[in-house]
Amino acid sequence: MVRLLLVVALLLPGLAVAQPRPFSCAGAERLEDDVFAIPFATGSATPGDTARANLDAAAALAEREGERKLCVLGHAARGEGEARAGVQLAARRAGAVAQLLASRGVARDRIRAEARRANYARGVVPAERSVTVVVMPSLSRMP
Repeated sequence: MVRLLLVVALLLPGLAVAQPRPFSCAGAERLEDDVFAIPFATGSATPGDTARANLDAAAALAEREGERKLCVLGHAARGEGEARAGVQLAARRAGAVAQLLASRGVARDRIRAEARRANYARGVVPAERSVTVVVMPSLSRMP
């Protein structure tokens, strides 16, 4: 199936093909361990320099424990546009962080980026102006 999609993408320029991600981020917001907050300035989809430490820490953990998947959950404040614009901003933030993690060596198929409600985020930055990176538990560690 993936091979077919790649062939179609090559034959039809401009067609976006989603990367398969055979895992779910359902329940990620309930986890408390291995959670990293990535701050953003109001209205921005580019993380600032203060995000570097948590990005590096998340990437390092992912490198050490290569079987674990990463859920990248983007958030936007109510004041950052109407509902649709806020969700789009949250999605762009999540995508930017996913790209930065991939540039730090995390395999892209281990990363799932999603826009989420602003009431779940961790760290010192306001919840609505962040991306939360959750390094999911390994399936081999689950009871």
